[in-house]
Amino acid sequence: MRQFVVVGHEVPTDPDAISLSDIPGAGRLDLLCRCVATSVFLSHDIRESVRVHLVLDDAFTVTFDADTLRHLRPDERNVAARVHGALESTADAIGHMPADVSPGVTLRRMGLEATLDRIVVDGVTCLRLHEAGDPLVDVDPPADPVFVLSDHRDLTEAEATTVATAATRRVRVGPTVLHADDTIAVVHNWLDTDGYTTY
Repeated sequence: MRQFVVVGHEVPTDPDAISLSDIPGAGRLDLLCRCVATSVFLSHDIRESVRVHLVLDDAFTVTFDADTLRHLRPDERNVAARVHGALESTADAIGHMPADVSPGVTLRRMGLEATLDRIVVDGVTCLRLHEAGDPLVDVDPPADPVFVLSDHRDLTEAEATTVATAATRRVRVGPTVLHADDTIAVVHNWLDTDGYTTY
């Protein structure tokens, strides 16, 4: 299982504050939607064994599970509509029990620390994607990785401490800083090729 945790700092958790006609204006929700699409979609197909978790305002986590997703298209508006629907279901997320939003999409009343505690378990390797990390080519691809990255803003000091507790190391995808969704694409290629060794 490949998992991506994307920390969103400015996306409003009030669904009334999200307009599907202005997705970038909703705290750069457009970037998070592209992260979801890049995580779960192939050309004309959906990846298997991939989950992407959007941590919103350190209060809620919206999870997209590629194995059970239905009727999701890769455009930003379609993904944003699922996030909007998830935030309309916050009353159904009681404690850490998930609210089922639609097939393959759930919402949990969890911030970053609780989300990492839930998914980084025995046998799972957590890596932080960071521009000052070790190059991917110097790292052996783990079997069950969790990659943590941020939106257009850096992690706060508290968030970075939380991630450092869960992650075994920091890694970078190349010498230049990429958008979060492009970074996910590079990571997928690295894993798909077993560390750039099999094509």
